Amino acid sequence: MNTDFRVASLPVASIAELDRLGDEIAELSAHLDAATAHLLDLIRDFDARGGWGNGFRSCAAWLTWRIGLDPGAARERVRVARALGTLPRLAQALARGELSYAKVRALSRVATPETEERLLGVGRAGTAEHVERIVRAWRRVDRNAEAAEAAMLHKSRALHVYQDEDGMMVVRGRLDREAGAVLIQALAAARERLYRQTGNVSAETFPADVSMEPPTMAQQQADALGLIAETALHHGMDPGSPGERYQVVVHVDAAVLEDPDASGQSALEPGAHVSAETSRRLGCDASRVVMRHDPDGRVVEVGALTRTIPAALRRVLHYRDRGCRFPGCGLPFGQGHHIQHWANGGPTTLSNLALLCRRHHRAVHEEGYQVERLPDGELRFRRPDGKLLPDAPSPATVPADPIHALRMQHDAQELHIHARTAMPNWLGERLNVGYAIDVLHPLAAG
Repeated sequence: MNTDFRVASLPVASIAELDRLGDEIAELSAHLDAATAHLLDLIRDFDARGGWGNGFRSCAAWLTWRIGLDPGAARERVRVARALGTLPRLAQALARGELSYAKVRALSRVATPETEERLLGVGRAGTAEHVERIVRAWRRVDRNAEAAEAAMLHKSRALHVYQDEDGMMVVRGRLDREAGAVLIQALAAARERLYRQTGNVSAETFPADVSMEPPTMAQQQADALGLIAETALHHGMDPGSPGERYQVVVHVDAAVLEDPDASGQSALEPGAHVSAETSRRLGCDASRVVMRHDPDGRVVEVGALTRTIPAALRRVLHYRDRGCRFPGCGLPFGQGHHIQHWANGGPTTLSNLALLCRRHHRAVHEEGYQVERLPDGELRFRRPDGKLLPDAPSPATVPADPIHALRMQHDAQELHIHARTAMPNWLGERLNVGYAIDVLHPLAAG
């Protein structure tokens, strides 16, 4: 059987026009990659200086709120920005439009200052697919080396917990691989629950501080451990013991609840002092018992245990707010916050309540953030300096011809970008990943 293949031919003018169009696509893509390098520099500086610490859980959360990135994409931008701070060759290649952001993003997962030069060669020689395959193989070698090292540490496991002189609990220990893996996963899950946006995440609420200084990883780990302990007790790790045994009790004078500047008692039951605003925050959504004392401090009357927010009202509050109402947060769990505190005459009604995660509940009480309900029912938040914190920021100003502006900016920087700037020097040969890793990875021979 004869088969007749016919290929339609294009006029020479059409071929030339398509070539020109393809060159323009390639050139503009390189310009965008160069601009992305500058964007990552700005993100790295903003992240390091804590510019996102005005109530947001992380730099990625701020990017999600401020410029509309998907949470996963925002976290990846921050990761790559941080990595490029120690990888100047990859950063420079991106800034010149010589490597695409996709290649740099993949290479930054495994590159170190010692291996950066050889991995830069991989990026220049191959396609984005080649780079991804080599990076995956590279990471397998790294994991094997890490597993061998972890096996040597098994016998050093120990855990020490004691109270320091200032009342803080000190935890110090070393766990074996199995227990350590469980703890790491639990800490990661709790940390993500506290500090990151939900959705496609597995970050970010119980942090010890929400101030202009962002919480460090060590502080986030401490908050996560507290959440793990609370969750374990809440789910009945010791079902034979009364639930009241595990409650955290705060003793606070009524005058202190009404006015944080008033003198009086505000302390945890063991005697550790806490601020008046901390007591007001805890009192926003917790059971309470009113006790009266005589002049000598002896209890003369004890009222009945009362719950600040009834269960039915709490369900309606969660249904209405659908998560933390603090701008840019939205975590689906939280505490009921009295906009006007009940100690100051604020009613426990739906209109006087707002759902806040623990992080932002602390921000409103202890860190100077303000929230009020407008006549139309909407909430308005302000930063400690009084500036409005909107749910959605105003869009950035964009030039009338952004492509021309971008090209002019790069010309001023003497960046010579053209259609072949980012083209790899791959000639079509088949990629041998095993051979490439043997040649490139410093641990492959072992």
